[in-house]
Amino acid sequence: MALSDICNYVQLSDQIATSGQPTVEQFAEIKAAGYGVVVNLAMPNSKNWLPDELTIVKAQGMTYQHIPVVWEDPTAENLSDLFATLEKNCDSQVWVHCALNMRVSAMMYLYNRLQRQQSDAEARPYMEQIWTPNETWQGFITAQLGEIG
Repeated sequence: MALSDICNYVQLSDQIATSGQPTVEQFAEIKAAGYGVVVNLAMPNSKNWLPDELTIVKAQGMTYQHIPVVWEDPTAENLSDLFATLEKNCDSQVWVHCALNMRVSAMMYLYNRLQRQQSDAEARPYMEQIWTPNETWQGFITAQLGEIG
């Protein structure tokens, strides 16, 4: 099994990969690939939610962080929590996922724009591999970008 088999897998950098919901078996592959931290942005009612993901990830010897992002109402606090988690784990390989990598790709687009100072042209292709944000998410992105647009 390859990492590329994981739902909507995207390698953002040497340090960060994103995806939709991995299976129990795929968490072992994630660990084997050197990832030490798993961040889950999905909600408990999300597609393919694993109720014991915390236990599964910890059994692999990885750190787990759950930042529940409501699909219809992403918040600046969600984004801030993700940024803080990525900063705290900047010396580790981090796997960020949600149900289908839509929440994550939008949040990582903002991470690339706001934290890594990438241009829209540099950051947008990663997100658009997965989707073009709907009205809710485009509004959230626009609000977060504020002055830098």
